[in-house]
Amino acid sequence: MNLYIRFFDNEALVHNADEALDFLASIPEIPLDQNLENDIRSYVDSDVTFPKRCKVRPHVYFIMIKTEAATMQDFKDKKALRSNSEDGRRDANPVIAQLNEQRDGWYEGSLDFKRVVLVPATGKHEYRDTHFVARCKAVSGLDCYNRIVDYLQTRVDRRSQFPSPKGKNFKFSYLGMWK
Repeated sequence: MNLYIRFFDNEALVHNADEALDFLASIPEIPLDQNLENDIRSYVDSDVTFPKRCKVRPHVYFIMIKTEAATMQDFKDKKALRSNSEDGRRDANPVIAQLNEQRDGWYEGSLDFKRVVLVPATGKHEYRDTHFVARCKAVSGLDCYNRIVDYLQTRVDRRSQFPSPKGKNFKFSYLGMWK
């Protein structure tokens, strides 16, 4: 596992924590102390795969990214992306896979959206969080979402805001085959 480190225009691809510390020591703006050194070593030794941001001073950071890229060019070309499957292909997002799974039948979808309503006391409009649940015939979770949104768009103010089907504000469940 290699590390990509970037601080403004300074960047490097290193192979271990010692090389990372040597690179950071070569940048005068980054004050290396024991806490930062321990933090970098623990990040390198951990199983954490997401990028790490280290504070240099208020509003100034450098970033470290774990990568399997052997060279800087491989990293830039994104050739060493982590794969989630055994054959090396990246798996699709599980939420998107669930949404697109084709299963004809009844679905129950719930949607939390921002509905525009008129406030009678002031005569102005405001957004209100609205929870809507419906059961419908559909062929997939995405089809269920589209049917619910199409229905609501004909019955609420056109300025109302609907969430993405991939987000946490839309949930659906498959109820069974239709007869």
